[in-house]
Amino acid sequence: MTDVVDTKTRSRMMSGIRGKDTKPEMVVRRALFAVGFRFRLHRRDLPGMPDVVLPARKVAVFVHGCFWHMHKGCHYARLPSTRVEFWKNKLNGNMARDQLAVEALIARGWRVLVVWECAVRDRETLADLPESLAEWIRGASTTGELCGGKPR
Repeated sequence: MTDVVDTKTRSRMMSGIRGKDTKPEMVVRRALFAVGFRFRLHRRDLPGMPDVVLPARKVAVFVHGCFWHMHKGCHYARLPSTRVEFWKNKLNGNMARDQLAVEALIARGWRVLVVWECAVRDRETLADLPESLAEWIRGASTTGELCGGKPR
């Protein structure tokens, strides 16, 4: 199967994908601020450069796109039908890098929360996001995930 757009157009489209300040990340930041948390962004001195960091609580938050980080069981995380081998390698590399970052943060005494893109896409889930985030942050779990707005 061939791509539905030409190479030049695909390249332009892919270069427009942001790594920071994405819509899901901005939603999470607004939700955290709404429930009273203050935070730092993209700390380069921490493994994986977490999207949001609450230093006083030693909490690192990653906001992952379901496709780019291959959220298991999520309908947004489908492997493209073109250049399958390239995408398998690319996305598996992202997942391996994510796991190493989480392990390194835990080894340094940090707690790690992953908020998946699908948690901010659903209207019902979005309404519960601030409280779900606050509940996890105030809890004691070392790791956690919010997908569909519910901790996992």
